[in-house]
Amino acid sequence: MMRAEALRRGGPGGLTLKLEFLQVSGSFKARGATNKVLSLPDDEVRRGLVTASGGNHGLGVAYAGWRAGVPTTIYLPANTPEPKADQIRSWGAKVVRFGEVWDEANREALKAAERDGLTYIHAFADPVVVAGQGTVGLEIAEDAPGLSTVVVAIGGGGLISGVATAVKALIPGVRVIGVEPVGAPTLYESVRAGRVVELERIATAANTLAPRRSDELNLAIVQALVDEIVLVTDEEMIEAARWLWQELGIAAEMSAAAAVAAWLFGRVPGLEGEAGGEVCAVVCGAGTAGL
Repeated sequence: MMRAEALRRGGPGGLTLKLEFLQVSGSFKARGATNKVLSLPDDEVRRGLVTASGGNHGLGVAYAGWRAGVPTTIYLPANTPEPKADQIRSWGAKVVRFGEVWDEANREALKAAERDGLTYIHAFADPVVVAGQGTVGLEIAEDAPGLSTVVVAIGGGGLISGVATAVKALIPGVRVIGVEPVGAPTLYESVRAGRVVELERIATAANTLAPRRSDELNLAIVQALVDEIVLVTDEEMIEAARWLWQELGIAAEMSAAAAVAAWLFGRVPGLEGEAGGEVCAVVCGAGTAGL
C-alpha cells in the first residue's frame, strides 16, 4: 500500500494506492490463476493449461503454468500489444492470436480445451479465480481498515467481485466503486439492464478492461456488493497514468490507472465536503513510464 500526498483535482479526501503492478506477473491476475491451479487435481494440471486473455490474465496463467511445470497455451486477440505477448512467452507459454477482442479469443480457447484435453482457466467467471483476486481485498482491509471507499477497475469483473466480497465483510460501511472505460461499459450496462449484456462493439484502447460480455456470476456479486460503477475516458486513463509516473514514479498501463482516473477527475461519488474520507484505488497492472 502507498499513500499519495499530491492534491487531487476532484475534491477533498486522501488517497491510498494498492500497488498490484508489483505482482510477479505484473498484475493481480497471478493471484487468481495460481489459486485456481493449486486447487486442481494433479491429473488436470498435468494435461496442460489453456486460457484466453487481453494480456494480464494470460501472464498470470503463464506464471502459474511455469510454476507447475506444465505446457500452457494463451489465446490473445489482436488488440493485445505484442510486448505483452512476448512477456507471456518469457514464462514458457505458447501464444496463439485469434480474433479481434477477448470474447472471440475465448471461444477459440474453449474449443482448444475440448479438442486437446487441456484444462481451461476462465479469466473472471470462476469462483476460485474470484477468491484468489479477493486476497487483494483482504490485504486492503488489513492495511487500511479506516477506509471509506475502495475504487477498482472492471474488465470482466473478477477483481471487483473478489475485492468487494472481502472488504465488505471486513470493513463495516465501506463503499466499493467500480470503474469502466466509456468505450467498454460492460458491467455498467449489465447492471442498468438487470441482466448480462453483450456490447455490440468495443471502443477503447484499454484492452484489458474490454470484454464485450461479463458473466452471471460476476454480475450477481456486483449487483449485491458494488455501490456504483462510473465511467472514464481513454484520455483520462492516460492522464492518470502520466500523473502516477510524474508524481509518484509508478509505471502503470492505462487500464491500471482507471481507478486513479476516477479519483483524479472527481468521478468517485460521496467525497464531497471535509468528511469525504480515505479512498483506496487499486493500481492493477504494470506499464512503462506511465504511458
